[in-house]
Amino acid sequence: MEAMLIELSERLRTLDTPQAMALAAAETVGHALSLSRAAYGDVDEPGQHIVIARDWLASGQRSAAGSHSFADYGNFNEALRRGEDVAVADVTVDPRTVGQVDSFRALDIGSMANLPLMEDGHLKVVFCLHRDRAQYWSAEELAFARRVMDRTEVEIARRSVSKQLRESETRYRTLFESIDVGFCIVEMKFDDADRAVDYRIVEANPAFERQTGAKVAGLWVSEFAPDLERHWFDTYGRVALTGEPAHFENKADRFGRWFDVRALRVGDPADHRVAIFFSDINDRKGMEEALRRLNDTLEQKVQERTQERDRLWSNTQDIQVIIDGEGVFQAVNPAFTAILGWTSEDAVGKPLFEFLIPDDEGVTDRALQHARVQSLPVVENRYRHKDGGFRWISWVAAPDGDLIYASGRHITAEKEQAEALQNTEEALRQSQKMEAVGQLTGGLAHDFNNLLAGISGSLELMQKRIDQGRFTDVDRYMTVAQGAAKRAAALTHRLLAFSRRQTLDPKPTNVNRLISGMEELVRRTVGPAIHMEVVGAAGIWPALIDPGQLENALLNLCINARDAMPDGGRITIETANKWLDENGARQHDMAPGQYLSVCVTDTGTGMSPSLIAKVFEPFFTTKPLGQGTGLGLSMVYGFAKQSGGQVRIYSEVGEGSTICLYLPRHYGETDEEGLAQKLDEASRAEQGETVLIVDDEPSVRMLVTEVLEDLGYTAIEAGDSAAGLKVLQSDVRIDLLVTDVGLPGGMNGRQMADAARERRPDLRVLFITGYAENSVITNGHLDPSMQVLTKPFAMDTLASRIKDLITSR
Repeated sequence: MEAMLIELSERLRTLDTPQAMALAAAETVGHALSLSRAAYGDVDEPGQHIVIARDWLASGQRSAAGSHSFADYGNFNEALRRGEDVAVADVTVDPRTVGQVDSFRALDIGSMANLPLMEDGHLKVVFCLHRDRAQYWSAEELAFARRVMDRTEVEIARRSVSKQLRESETRYRTLFESIDVGFCIVEMKFDDADRAVDYRIVEANPAFERQTGAKVAGLWVSEFAPDLERHWFDTYGRVALTGEPAHFENKADRFGRWFDVRALRVGDPADHRVAIFFSDINDRKGMEEALRRLNDTLEQKVQERTQERDRLWSNTQDIQVIIDGEGVFQAVNPAFTAILGWTSEDAVGKPLFEFLIPDDEGVTDRALQHARVQSLPVVENRYRHKDGGFRWISWVAAPDGDLIYASGRHITAEKEQAEALQNTEEALRQSQKMEAVGQLTGGLAHDFNNLLAGISGSLELMQKRIDQGRFTDVDRYMTVAQGAAKRAAALTHRLLAFSRRQTLDPKPTNVNRLISGMEELVRRTVGPAIHMEVVGAAGIWPALIDPGQLENALLNLCINARDAMPDGGRITIETANKWLDENGARQHDMAPGQYLSVCVTDTGTGMSPSLIAKVFEPFFTTKPLGQGTGLGLSMVYGFAKQSGGQVRIYSEVGEGSTICLYLPRHYGETDEEGLAQKLDEASRAEQGETVLIVDDEPSVRMLVTEVLEDLGYTAIEAGDSAAGLKVLQSDVRIDLLVTDVGLPGGMNGRQMADAARERRPDLRVLFITGYAENSVITNGHLDPSMQVLTKPFAMDTLASRIKDLITSR
């Protein structure tokens, strides 16, 4: 093997590149150790991959050239990175490689050895040795491979150093010959007192000769410049004796030029040699002189500009301030004092936050952070005035280095004007509200006075006829009074629907079936000149609504559609399932979710946008005086909103209109059956059944008591919640509580019922109310043992509800 090493050394001297040397080393080891493959691989900086440029291969072997991840061949990477040799006799059983057998088989590797080469503590090269069979690696084999590797690396390093020296010499000579800076090495001559008396130019580059105008290499200065100024000798002599470099600018009168000179001692100090760099700066000196004269002129102009800036700083009506990054005032102009009252002495050196209204500190801090890095858009805040008030300031600012320059405009007067305008607008809106209230109350007074005239007149005539013994006319007057009372009830229901405060009785409803049931009524109402079509979607979802109120709403919409088509036309009632996502719900001003839509479309005159904006207002109508109350669409809108839905109008003038109700979907089945009884058909009470009536209106208590006694119930009356609760907390038998919602006595009807249920958990409750807030009756969702009945109500309806609740126990 020694012979092979000698042969390798001879061969390496004939090769030019590190790659060729590495391949020669691989070939030597491959033959010596009977390998199937040998190669040098360069390791990347993270130490995770190896790149093989060329490999030596035994006959018939596949090349492994390319990039490989250490992780694909086992878990020995850390050992290599520590500089340890890795030798594996059998890759199929060694725990370091057994998990990656497929990778080795792809390259026909049975055993392998990796020898790392470290550089500055980092893994740089791996010498890879492969056999196509499992075989033990002896220490002698690894030592030989390491010797080959070391010898190769030494030769590569020697060649690299030699090459670097040649390249350095070439670069130096090229630089020496081509630079514009004059360079020479001089040898100093001293007298016995160590005083420099002459120096010889040992070597000089072309630039030096161009600057001096002569070929002076080998000559003493006394030979070509006998009158050279003394300071040149003294300076170079001091550098040669002390070794301290010198850098100076000086004019050589002998050559008529200025030079920038750098001098330093080189070589053996005993040789008294100094390397000198000359830069011809004659042009620069001329420019400096011209610049000096220009600066004198510019300084005067700058002074003039500074005076202008100072006048602007002092005379501007806007605040000018300079602050640091922490918001501390560095300077303020006179306008700061004029507007805020604080002098420069009051402000400079203090944080701006000391002068702010506390409520504006947040927005100002964010503006300060912004202004540290980029120009600040307009921001407004309030500064305290020294007199105790405050002033509004509008700021812009920009950073410059560590400082921020800000300009503030006094806008307190503008703010006060804006506030006055806002107050005026608010007063106008309030005036418009009061006008609407006046219109509402006027309409109510007109309609109710008409109804009350019918009721009171009928009652007076009934009294006269009874006194006269003429009973045949009583029924007619009674019918008139009852009709007026029912119209008054309908009007209050419309008002409550508009205000979204009517008491609803929501039920799971099949809307298609409801429309089918009222279709004939609608056809008769709109008349034969109107063609009506119902398009009910299949698989329609149930809706949780008050069926009676939906019937009223649809009838109102169809009547309005009819009135918009005086010459006849078409009405289409259409149902559909709608699933609104966030975008669609936002466009409809609704919550996202599933809804049932009921749309009424006509081919009438249509509406303009300005008209659409007003149609839901109370008492707004386009019909002639006396032909419409203006509450129809208001009631529809109130019903939809109170039911958790929405109303939307789609219309163009001359193109007809579509009004859609969006009603919330009910997740469940509908109750297809309903039952009503007449008062004289209601079942009689059982022995001892007792009902408590709580209402602050004596007439209501009297009427309910009359109905209960007719049905055989025992009736107990209470005029407020305190009296009612006292009865409920006693041992008296109570089968049903009938109570108003709005009660005196400290509790409303719902609170009283809930308190009673703590003692009587099975208590049945019937709420009777002219108007109840949804929060009191839980948005219409009551327990099965609770029901609500809206005043005014028919006596037979009251009797039916009472019996239903009592018999449902």
